[in-house]
Amino acid sequence: MSTAHIGPGDYSRVPNPEQALKYAIQHIAGDRVEIVEGVITPVSPSWAHESAIDLIREQVGPRMRELGLRAGSGNLDLPGTENFYVPDLAVVPAELAKSEGALLPDQTLLVVEVTSPSNADTDRTVKRRRYAQFGAPLYLLVDRQDRSCTLFSEPGTLGYTLASGPHPFGTRVRLPAPFELELETGEF
Repeated sequence: MSTAHIGPGDYSRVPNPEQALKYAIQHIAGDRVEIVEGVITPVSPSWAHESAIDLIREQVGPRMRELGLRAGSGNLDLPGTENFYVPDLAVVPAELAKSEGALLPDQTLLVVEVTSPSNADTDRTVKRRRYAQFGAPLYLLVDRQDRSCTLFSEPGTLGYTLASGPHPFGTRVRLPAPFELELETGEF
């Protein structure tokens, strides 16, 4: 069935609108975008934002290599929802990192989001809730506006049941198993 003449709001003839939308955003030339609660959002981090991610990569890197893990900002799909995230950093088993497709939050070991003025509330509430619903075991929120870090763990359908923080920048933040290390946050 052709979808060329579909009017606004008439998606009844589209075989799977969720998959079509997620496919389309992965093929936007030159830009990285994500879908947050049905809204297509460009991903364009600042240097300060990238610096915080780089500092986390440096600290977690040696332990990741010991455990056979990889880190990146590859796509995370949340099937059955209008959400398709590009996390600031996700740590996954090395074998999964070879995938061309999107991974699922429950395939990660750690997801990190660093707030920016334009998306701070999304990272604090929407993504935190959705990552928990989809089983991401650890969610580290680096809140540059509040100058704090919070580690969320023990995901459930209503959100994370355990939070460590918020810890002011400069405080060490402990990452539990499998990482078993403390992140230095003073330079965030």
